[in-house]
Amino acid sequence: LDTDRHYAVWEDPFPKPCYLFALVAGQLVSIDDEFITRSGRRVELKIFVEEINKNKCGHAMRSLKKAMRWDEDVFGLEYDLDNFMIVAVDDFNMGAMENKGLNIFNAKYVLSSPETATDQDYLGIEGVIAHEYFHNWTGNRVTCRDWFQLSLKEGLTVFRDQEFSADMNSRPVQRIDDVRVLKNFQFKEDAGPMAHPVRPDSYLEINNFYTATVYNKGAEVIRMMHTILGAQNFRKGMDVYFARHDGQAVTCDDFVAAMSDASGIDLDQFKNWYSQAGTPTLQVKGEWDEHHAQYRLAVRQSCPDTPGQKEKKKQPFHLPLCVGLLGSDGRDLLSHEQEGSAVLQLRETEQLFVFPEIKEKPVVSFLRDFSAPVKVMSFQSQAELAFLMRYDTNLYNRWDAAARLACEVILETAEQLARKEPPVLDQHYLDAVAHSVGREVEDPAMLALSLTLPSEATLAQEMAIIDPDTLHQARQLVKKELARRNHDAFVLLYEKNRQGGEYGITPAEIGRRSLKNVSLSYLMALDPLPDETLGLCYGQYRHATNMTDCIAALANIVDLERSVRKEVLEDFYAKWAHDPLVLDKWFTLQAMSNLPSTLKEVEHLIKNPSFSMNNPNRVRALIGTFCTSNHFCFHEKSGAGYRFLADMIAGLNAINPQIAARLVAPLINWQRYEPERQGLMRNELNRIASIKNLSRDVYEIVNKSR
Repeated sequence: LDTDRHYAVWEDPFPKPCYLFALVAGQLVSIDDEFITRSGRRVELKIFVEEINKNKCGHAMRSLKKAMRWDEDVFGLEYDLDNFMIVAVDDFNMGAMENKGLNIFNAKYVLSSPETATDQDYLGIEGVIAHEYFHNWTGNRVTCRDWFQLSLKEGLTVFRDQEFSADMNSRPVQRIDDVRVLKNFQFKEDAGPMAHPVRPDSYLEINNFYTATVYNKGAEVIRMMHTILGAQNFRKGMDVYFARHDGQAVTCDDFVAAMSDASGIDLDQFKNWYSQAGTPTLQVKGEWDEHHAQYRLAVRQSCPDTPGQKEKKKQPFHLPLCVGLLGSDGRDLLSHEQEGSAVLQLRETEQLFVFPEIKEKPVVSFLRDFSAPVKVMSFQSQAELAFLMRYDTNLYNRWDAAARLACEVILETAEQLARKEPPVLDQHYLDAVAHSVGREVEDPAMLALSLTLPSEATLAQEMAIIDPDTLHQARQLVKKELARRNHDAFVLLYEKNRQGGEYGITPAEIGRRSLKNVSLSYLMALDPLPDETLGLCYGQYRHATNMTDCIAALANIVDLERSVRKEVLEDFYAKWAHDPLVLDKWFTLQAMSNLPSTLKEVEHLIKNPSFSMNNPNRVRALIGTFCTSNHFCFHEKSGAGYRFLADMIAGLNAINPQIAARLVAPLINWQRYEPERQGLMRNELNRIASIKNLSRDVYEIVNKSR
């Protein structure tokens, strides 16, 4: 125009909520492609990034096209506009936002190359690209009537992106990853002062309800409906939902009604999942009746008190429980059922399920594929868990048995240490691990996951009173003992899974790298550490051709009090100081170190010229990682970690209240710790509450937690 102004006209023929409109301006270049829909229509695809990043968008573009095709094939949903755009920015509070036709992304979930991104980065990009694209129908075309219905779009879309990722990669590995996120974050949320239903009853600040409950537990609620209805009826329900509500703002009840009407299955009781907070707990008792050749399984459900909801007033949930029975040779005794599993419908507080024609005492494979988001009280011996770890035909449950057995062994070790007793590790577990690493490897990714010990944050949730020091000592002791007993097997696994040639991100290649690097982590746990093992790790860092192997080696070295630590950290910084996303990894690794000096190093790193409190990714990488993921160092008994976190929250409160509020999380479960730490944590919550001009974001969480 003559006035040196420009204009553009947006035309969207489909109604959408106003929160989806977005405008982005900047010095950006586009990477262009196209997608041909199943009806033959051409869709122009563009990813906008800074010039320096234009060669890092190939994986994101491929992921977008795969997501578009998958949504057509699985749900019959075709993209509706003639163009679809993504823009990647460095400073973004969230992962991404599904603005109609122009998705805005944190650069972390767009940019990748083998030299700068790990395998998990690649998988994360694929999943988040898909998630935001899937919102075009589940969130944009059909949206929420009000923010209380947030899980209507987020829980459903998380379920859809999980299913997409499972189809693109390894289904059992994807399910394990999803459940680990749920247990590490959502279960913890359910057990604390911020517990709320999937459909919250009230909120002070809506930003505080973009939670694991709304997203991840919401996805589990959708998954349970899928299990109860079956894939065919679930697809019918989705068709009815879109036919009824396209272009409307609706509720969670509308979605459930579409599913019920399409399938003819009554879901009224199931809606308790949307209104009742907390994680249900199951008590299970099995009994084999040899005389009648029957196996009887009694299951009782309960749900503890949560804020504003007493256990005695909560109604029973409708729970689909996927169960298998294994014979002494590992075969499925319910072979007449689909994949050897029966889906039990638990609707009452207590029910008895009877399996006929069971002619030998079985071992129960309970809650296969984690068919309901519940806690199960221990009801199986360590010998049975070891058996399941070896032979369960359901790969998720095989991993779960390994994780449960490892958890029990580490917690038993912690109790022995607390009593000043010499620790004795369960022989069933030691034998099962030896069997796993000594046999022919069928699935490297699954073996790597089975060998990975539960994190200290996960283990802490199983302790009545959390003692971070003893827990850390116990976990380290178990890992060192496994490394000592299986040294030769880990060396062999490492050597067999070394890869040459061009980097690839197939499930098989990702699995081999994962198993190699888990083996390396065990070898690096040896005490004393052999020089040749350190040389192996150092050599991997120096000669790595991809970021996955580089970071895996560096993660082991940062826990060493040796000169090589300083050398490799300085080398990594010099090489990658120009790349913000790679440099985030450098900050994260140091924040995760178990060394006693870690907090002082974190405080020093805040003064690094590359650190900025104005960059959410950098804050999460350093401060968030230390306080959320470094359980041992953060909970150092002097309370220095708590004081540090309160100081950081005070500084961020005015800069970025949304990020500040999320950082409060490590303090809110203070009542789970021993009395001295309780007092220290609560003091810092009180100090945060006294901050002048405290944001609503932080105020709500702190005052619900004190």
